[in-house]
Amino acid sequence: MSTPLAPDEPCPCGSGQPFASCCQPILKRTRLAATAEQLMRSRFTAHALHDFEHLHRTYLSTAHKPYVPEPDDGAPLNWTRLVIHSHELGTKPDTAFVDFSAYHRDDAGEHALHEKSEFLRLGGEWFYTRTVRMGPAPIKSSFPKVGRNDPCPCGSGKKFKQCCGK
Repeated sequence: MSTPLAPDEPCPCGSGQPFASCCQPILKRTRLAATAEQLMRSRFTAHALHDFEHLHRTYLSTAHKPYVPEPDDGAPLNWTRLVIHSHELGTKPDTAFVDFSAYHRDDAGEHALHEKSEFLRLGGEWFYTRTVRMGPAPIKSSFPKVGRNDPCPCGSGKKFKQCCGK
């Protein structure tokens, strides 16, 4: 059962657009998502509005199976906001990745789910396929790697292996 939202209200996905011109046409199937990011935004909105049928039909593993509502297992999460960190095209045609943080609130406060997801376009329609990474991207050092026999970067004058590399 989905939660109603007036068409002129701001879209829950955080795009800044009214619901009627943002995610509502995708949820109602009057328009396809043009990009993986649009599909991600519509999936967040579906979570926020408890439109589990949209989640079912936009997940590649379940998209071509009949939708059967699952028994209610308690209160669903109260999703509050979405932040898209990046939207990248994949190396294969019709593949894309969206890095995002989705926030939900409970009695203990606000919590973030940071994820990078893969999307695939089949027949002009985007589908969520899988989670590629949970949490933020690993930090990559901009400094060159120090070799065992290189001078130690601490400035001691010793070889790295005899100093900070121990």
